[in-house]
Amino acid sequence: MAKIHKPRSGSLAFYPRKRAKKETPTFKNVNGKDAEEVKPLNFYGYKVGMTHVIASDMHKKSPTYGQKVAMPVTIIETPPLVVVGIRAYGKASEGLRVLTDVLSEDLPKELARRIKTLSKRSAKGKGKKESKESAKKEEEKGAEGEGVEKIKELIEKGEVYEIRLLAGMQPKLTTIGKKRPELVEIHLSGSIEKQFEYAKEKLGKELSVKEAFEEKDFLDVKGVTKGKGFQGVIKRFGVKMHRPKAKERRVVGSIGPWHPATVMWTVPRPGQAGYHTRTEYNKKLLKISDDTSVNPKGGWKNYGLIKNEYIIVEGSVPGPSKRCVAFRKSARPAPLEHHKIEEVEIIATKQ
Repeated sequence: MAKIHKPRSGSLAFYPRKRAKKETPTFKNVNGKDAEEVKPLNFYGYKVGMTHVIASDMHKKSPTYGQKVAMPVTIIETPPLVVVGIRAYGKASEGLRVLTDVLSEDLPKELARRIKTLSKRSAKGKGKKESKESAKKEEEKGAEGEGVEKIKELIEKGEVYEIRLLAGMQPKLTTIGKKRPELVEIHLSGSIEKQFEYAKEKLGKELSVKEAFEEKDFLDVKGVTKGKGFQGVIKRFGVKMHRPKAKERRVVGSIGPWHPATVMWTVPRPGQAGYHTRTEYNKKLLKISDDTSVNPKGGWKNYGLIKNEYIIVEGSVPGPSKRCVAFRKSARPAPLEHHKIEEVEIIATKQ
């Protein structure tokens, strides 16, 4: 038998291995912008946990064709997003730049936990008479109208490259106990004019996951992985341990030569493990539902009860329970027919 030879061990795919800048994932680019129909191209939810489903395998070349198979799946609760604003982007020397934002006059009070200027505004208006409050509302309506007109003028001048929705999540509708909502951007398909009309119509209203995706779509899921703290090279990079007689077992044999006296960046070193931003591609969306019979007795472990719409995604998803995850239309070509799973019949709820 040949001797196992690994001159270096551990993946160099993700560098630097440091903590994520923020826990709410975002997509810089999405697929499907060229479509004529205007619809959201990404969405957000909270990871509930993993289970398995019994479904029919409809891949004709599979040995289990036409039979019931068990599949590991992840459940993500997707409470409706509230569209709180419209953001117009223009071209910059490198990438895009924000031209202007328009916020709705009816903002959720929980959003003040995320945007501090809103709490200052609400505190400033306390104690005034009703007439002044109503006048202020009229002013805000006027400000919203002016902002919409400004975006319209920029579109006519050809300065707007893209319109996105500013949306707030609603953790208050879930059982995770979170109070501060995430503020996210939703990409849109279609021409600039159609994007603008859709954004005006949706301003101040709710956005459902069914408006963005359909069952059997393939998604890219992005999230922040479980944090594991400061770890050594064995756990962090999967380096092989030394023999029992060695002075130290859980170390790298050599971190570099004497001459030149340097440590290469490719040498495994101890440091942060986990809490990294990761994207997983081509996860099949098996089911979109709001049937609460999926809840086990006592709720899902480390999560609680599902009270809103949820999606069932094939395979695993980055991050622990309760963490916010983002998903979009798949950017890579869809997998071959071996992913042809139909008719999800049974969802395992025993914890």
